[in-house]
Amino acid sequence: MKKETKYWVVANMDENDQQAIEEAATLLKQHEVVAFPTETVYGLGADATNQEAVARIFTAKGRPSDNPLIVHVAHPEQIERYVTEITPLAEKLINAFMPGPITVILPSNGKIAENVTAGLDTIGVRIPDHIVARTLLEKLDLPVAAPSANTSGKPSPTSAIHVYQDLNGKIAGIVDGGPTGVGVESTVVDCTGDLPVILRPGGITQEQIEQVTGIMSVDTTISEQIDQPKAPGMKYNHYEPDAPLWLIDGDETFFQNQIDALTKEGKKVGIMVSQELAMKLDASNVKILGSQDDLKTIAYSLYETLRAFKKTDVDIILSETFIKQGLGQAIMNRLEKAASQKVSP
Repeated sequence: MKKETKYWVVANMDENDQQAIEEAATLLKQHEVVAFPTETVYGLGADATNQEAVARIFTAKGRPSDNPLIVHVAHPEQIERYVTEITPLAEKLINAFMPGPITVILPSNGKIAENVTAGLDTIGVRIPDHIVARTLLEKLDLPVAAPSANTSGKPSPTSAIHVYQDLNGKIAGIVDGGPTGVGVESTVVDCTGDLPVILRPGGITQEQIEQVTGIMSVDTTISEQIDQPKAPGMKYNHYEPDAPLWLIDGDETFFQNQIDALTKEGKKVGIMVSQELAMKLDASNVKILGSQDDLKTIAYSLYETLRAFKKTDVDIILSETFIKQGLGQAIMNRLEKAASQKVSP
């Protein structure tokens, strides 16, 4: 059954905006589901201590409930309420990067709903670096479970209009705080062992984390689907656009050959590349992500561009691949999850 979805535009954090955020907080206290902006992507929030409220997230997204959700709080002190300990590793990351696009995995003390943790004895928790999200969490004074606010499997939303397109009539409200900044989700770091382990690359890079913690590890399964993940994005296909996405792992001549071959077959081809590669290709439907020298722009543009290709306009999307260093690790993780295949010479 369709429900009314309230929509608030929050632009200046003035008295009217504060009232809108208060209304959104009231709905969350009533165990409703509300979408709100973070610095990474828009999140679909519910009271993380209430199983019934969290179940509404899965229903709205059409998402299986055997994948853990990230818990959002306003302050480091609130993390202590829901974990058995803040490990020394986690404390270093919290001090260095929170608020910001990083999530730490810690032992749960059982106060978070079981369908948030997917039955695990750990939780992922973060403090978002967005004034609207922080204000909402402060007014609420509750932990908020919030996956990306999109239909499950589709590209994550980096604007409120993306949320509206996917979830209008399915959730109680959308807080429009403008476009997000980072464009890819938070880095998820398991802090329960002796070494920090990246379970999902994101807005904070491996190199940045190593500067704070020293040697670390990256989970070798981050590009695979695993049965009992400790973090979101590790089990099911994600970020898929309307049309099949192929990753073209070759030089400009190889890329052009793929375009020509598909066009000859009568396919309508969409191209998603850097501005450097775009200048070397002969193609019509080209969307530029940004410069190869500015991975922040490419990350910021990624989901918006994936959503821009509609199956009515293209039969297939060809994407450039990027170096798996720095933010490129997160970009390639999302592209590999979204792609149906990778093509190389």
